[in-house]
Amino acid sequence: MKFSENWLRQHVPTNATRDELAATLTAIGLEVEDVAELGESLDGVVVAQILSAEKHPEADRLQVCQVDTGNGTVQIVCGAPNARAGLKAPLATVGANLPGGIAIKAAKLRGVESFGMLCSAKELGVDPDASGLLELPADAPVGAPLAHYLGLPDATIEIKLTPNRADCFSVRGIAYDVAAAAGGEVAAFEVAPVAPQSQARLAVELHAGADAPRYCGRVIEGVDASVPTPVWMAERLRRSGIRPVSLLVDVTQYVMLELGQPMHAFDRDMLKGPVGVRRARAGESVKLLDGRDVVLDGQFLAITDADRVVALAGIMGGFDTRVTDTTKNVFLEAAHFAPSAIIGRGRKLGLHTDAAHRFERGVAPVLPATAIEYATRLIIDIAGGVPGQVVEAALPEHLQQPHPILLRRARLARVLGLQITDEQVGRILHGLGLSVENVAEGWRVVPPSRRFDLAIEEDLIEEVARIHGYDAIPTTLPGGASRLVAPSETRIDEAAVRRQLAARDYLEAVNYAFVDAQLLEAWNLDAGGVPLANPLSAELGVMRTALLPGLVAALGRNAARQQARVRLFELGRVFAANGNEAPLETRRIAGAAIGSPQAEQWSVPSRGLGFHDLKGDLDSLAALAGAELEYRASQPAWAHPGRSADVYRDGVRLGWIGQLHPRLQRTLDLDAEVIAFELDFGPLFSRTVAQATHLSKYPSVRRDLAFVVAEKVSWAEVSAAVRSAAGPALRDLVLFDRYQGKGVEPGFKSLAMGLILQDETRTLTDRDVDAAVASVTEALQRSHGAVIRG
Repeated sequence: MKFSENWLRQHVPTNATRDELAATLTAIGLEVEDVAELGESLDGVVVAQILSAEKHPEADRLQVCQVDTGNGTVQIVCGAPNARAGLKAPLATVGANLPGGIAIKAAKLRGVESFGMLCSAKELGVDPDASGLLELPADAPVGAPLAHYLGLPDATIEIKLTPNRADCFSVRGIAYDVAAAAGGEVAAFEVAPVAPQSQARLAVELHAGADAPRYCGRVIEGVDASVPTPVWMAERLRRSGIRPVSLLVDVTQYVMLELGQPMHAFDRDMLKGPVGVRRARAGESVKLLDGRDVVLDGQFLAITDADRVVALAGIMGGFDTRVTDTTKNVFLEAAHFAPSAIIGRGRKLGLHTDAAHRFERGVAPVLPATAIEYATRLIIDIAGGVPGQVVEAALPEHLQQPHPILLRRARLARVLGLQITDEQVGRILHGLGLSVENVAEGWRVVPPSRRFDLAIEEDLIEEVARIHGYDAIPTTLPGGASRLVAPSETRIDEAAVRRQLAARDYLEAVNYAFVDAQLLEAWNLDAGGVPLANPLSAELGVMRTALLPGLVAALGRNAARQQARVRLFELGRVFAANGNEAPLETRRIAGAAIGSPQAEQWSVPSRGLGFHDLKGDLDSLAALAGAELEYRASQPAWAHPGRSADVYRDGVRLGWIGQLHPRLQRTLDLDAEVIAFELDFGPLFSRTVAQATHLSKYPSVRRDLAFVVAEKVSWAEVSAAVRSAAGPALRDLVLFDRYQGKGVEPGFKSLAMGLILQDETRTLTDRDVDAAVASVTEALQRSHGAVIRG
């Protein structure tokens, strides 16, 4: 929010200096981001009028001007392109000192004497425009001090507002906070109703329920819209960051800045009536003030004229019904829209308007009628006109009504840790414009309708603390004992998982929980996506259904910056739609890598990353929980055929591991092969409580066997069959060789394994071991057609 310092002081008189005012605003939570001084040191600068402008005899770009100063005529040599006879402009007379240290002296320019300088806005320090002389209105009094005429010196103050302080998007709203902090009083602001002088009116209808519970309108006939905006109004708008356009538009902007109520002016002759508010229908379109044609859907609120859309409610007016300098009859509108009906709609169209910015945060529902009366008075006083009756449509059941809040004296002292006198508390609450009644426990407070952020007792305590001063609250250490909770042994701590992956040369990535819907479509993971009602941008409009799309995108950004070896992991939540209920959230862990398995060094041969490299990393994670993972071949849409597997633990699917499909890699603009995994975090890292057992005092026996099986048979299948057949004596099973080549038929492979057998009650005999080996051999032959390799 940007505003004029002088404008604020008009609403809240104070003796505080500019620096003190800025410090006060920051201290009470209205952080001052910038203070730009305007028009300092303009003594000797007056309003002047150019009587004649002749070409300089020795310079093509200079003119010799005869200038009326109100106290005689002086000769000025000027190089401004807009210098012309009849123009009124600022004149710095001889002896004046302009901002920036420019001292004005009599001089000769190319042999012609000049007694002063006609000035641009930049030379005066009132605007960055240096394209020509600052053109003043035709009614500017010649000879008047420029500072007095423009209301200078002044300063533009820009403050940073938090979303809950919608009331401070107006000069008058800020004034209440300053009055409370500085101990002043906000000046009275009475808007007397303008009596109707004609029967002109337009009917108003509401068809949007709670989204638009109040709409006010008024017809003003016979307005001279070509009248220039008064300089005092134009300067206040300019110092508030708004460029003056035309009188009717400027009046609505001025009222919005002063009171906080957005308004719009229609050309009455372009309307048929009645004017209404309803939800837009899918496929309807409207041409906006910026010239764009936009197509609407049912999420937008539309202002209609005889059921045709003429404006976007709370966002922007329509092009076809706009006011121009030729407008004679005006229809003013001011309405109250629910924030939920406006929020995000402008960004959906790529628009950010002052009106939407205010409506999204909340505007007082009592303001529309006041704004209509105030704007009517301004227009009639400046441009004339005959006002009609104010027409109002309202749905009282949907209008927020302020409710009393009890602020307890004891609660205030307990929360803040200090005693604030009743007198101080009362002064603060009254200064903020709250209605206060003293009661036995403390104060019964009714906040005004503009303070949407005040709903419970803690809100009032915050207001007292904010205005009293956070620096006045003593710093004390909290007391009491903390309850220590031992970590559960049935799950692996996330910190341990992070340390394990960091030890295996991974870096942790933290991505947004929302992604581009098109990215999920590229991965074929868009099913069950949860769209955001108010996304930060169109590229971040859907909650992620998996971690890998965002993680691989981060991998690609690193690879695009000449990082040949990248290994990333992420712990986070994914989301899935759950009908009308809250989205389902699942904790996941994912990893992705490109490049070589190890950092480049002379003692290790260079090779490409493979499936089993990440499988080893995944097995090391499972080992933290004492889990053994099973890998079953799979082929999801994003995976490379034949290089992909689903991961199981105890028969339950946890996730996926494998290489990305080449087609997907091309879509993502990735040159290197990407190996990745993603699994559910909870089932992977759950574990049973470890129990100590004694070591067997009897020796173990190892038998090595080699079986020839079909290539399609996985080691997981072979291992399961061996463990089932060997019985309880099997302590461990080790695969130590896999062979294909001479001596093994094509389409088959040789798997060499070691069976480690041991009993806790006796020493195993050769007969026991042979029986176990025979059982394993028979089971493998029966289930997988395996034969002992000769």
